[in-house]
Amino acid sequence: MKIIDIPVIKDVRGNLGVLEKDTVPFTVKRVYYLFDVPSDAYRGGHAHKEQMEILVALSGSFEVILDDGKKRIKTLLNKPNKGLFIPKNTWRELENFSSGSVCLVLSSDIYKEEDYIRDYDEFRLFLSKL
Repeated sequence: MKIIDIPVIKDVRGNLGVLEKDTVPFTVKRVYYLFDVPSDAYRGGHAHKEQMEILVALSGSFEVILDDGKKRIKTLLNKPNKGLFIPKNTWRELENFSSGSVCLVLSSDIYKEEDYIRDYDEFRLFLSKL
């Protein structure tokens, strides 16, 4: 896990956040976003074997819980100029979405169901074999 500072070009007309090759530590192959998430909803609840991601709170806020098998860290994302890098083999949970929040996700690969681990016990077993 690592917080990435997203370069911002400031202008009286509004700010522009820029995610480019020098900012993102992988080639982006998929972009998606979460929105209209109820405040009591839970997203994530999985890990990826190979895929890496960056999460950005474009609007509002939400909390991300990351687990690498050794420690769990909770991070609040609430600024559009900060991205949360999630490496492969990391369990993630997203919760406590504020009203109007939008979570942008940059992913290192296209959707592949076989890359997902959706059960926490299976995730722990997978890590023990690495």
